[in-house]
Amino acid sequence: MKTVDTLTPTLSRPREREQEREAFVSGSLSRERERAGVRVRSRSLRQGQTDAEALLWSKLRSRQLKDLKFRRQHPIGPYFADFACIEIGLVIELDGGQHAEEAAGSHDEKRGSDMAALGFQTLRFWNNDVLSKTEAVLEKILQTAETLTPALSRKREREQENSKGTS
Repeated sequence: MKTVDTLTPTLSRPREREQEREAFVSGSLSRERERAGVRVRSRSLRQGQTDAEALLWSKLRSRQLKDLKFRRQHPIGPYFADFACIEIGLVIELDGGQHAEEAAGSHDEKRGSDMAALGFQTLRFWNNDVLSKTEAVLEKILQTAETLTPALSRKREREQENSKGTS
């Protein structure tokens, strides 16, 4: 049986070593490795983004759209959403030409229904539309976001309380 000491030299950072130690002691080593795999996959997807993803991210990041926080390549269930706003339950997927095939279409439908079962509404856009009709895509995202009821963040709750107190 391996001991904690034999595991630690394989890890480069002290924080990772500590997490590995805790996982080993608690018996959840496989869960820690699984989470690490998700992080690696998310990072890989972010680094290999398409031009359309880069353009849309430049418009969504830093709460630029209706002060909503979007995340890139966020894991939801067994999937990685291109963009996700957890506050309002919105997922944005960008599709390239490979999604025009029939098999991909049925996979996209299943993915959309699985996301809906998890409480997320999915918007799909073609990469070409994002690149050539960026404002129209942003308008559609904004319209959809306005129809979804947000779970108020603490910042928004304070703003609403302050505006009620001053009126």
